[in-house]
Amino acid sequence: MRASPGFSAVPVQPAALELLAALSSVLARWGRWYLFGAQAVIAYGVPRLSADVDVTIALVPDEPERFVRDMEAVGFALRADDPDFVRRTRVMPFVHLPTAMPLDVVLAGSGLEDEFLDRARHVDVGGTTVPLIDREDLIIAKILAGRPKDVDDVQSLWRVHGRALDAERIRRTLGLLEEALSQSDLLPSFESILARQSRST
Repeated sequence: MRASPGFSAVPVQPAALELLAALSSVLARWGRWYLFGAQAVIAYGVPRLSADVDVTIALVPDEPERFVRDMEAVGFALRADDPDFVRRTRVMPFVHLPTAMPLDVVLAGSGLEDEFLDRARHVDVGGTTVPLIDREDLIIAKILAGRPKDVDDVQSLWRVHGRALDAERIRRTLGLLEEALSQSDLLPSFESILARQSRST
């Protein structure tokens, strides 16, 4: 798939560029995937210090052991010694040996991550075409993670892109997540961020 226009100069760090070039050659053989986390925040124009890369993949076939061997062949090493860790968490923590940069590969489940995969847009990152999580979906993922740095990222993303974002879709999705997860803090967190941003403009 061709890269989306307007993203020819995504400002990702050189080490992450090297990692993504190696990674994309493997993931293209294993299913749909997208870049999220701090590198996605950077790609959307928000300055951010980060020493890791996060991607989600719908692994097809679902054979993590063979996938690890493919990753090892291009310079990645699995950082989890516990064989049950991946089954428990659906996260495969790697390190890219040439750059020493950590990589977390999240194995997608059904539902929300399927929707994120459908909406991911392909961008050019230093000559490598990378599927990038949609902006609204990135905000939803950050609200769901809920750490202080994630809240800061949402504020920065809203400051840069707010007028172009679909706040109602974000609200609907967060409301559904609150019901599914029996939480009541996701929508208030989002509204608080919007209120702070409104006061600062």
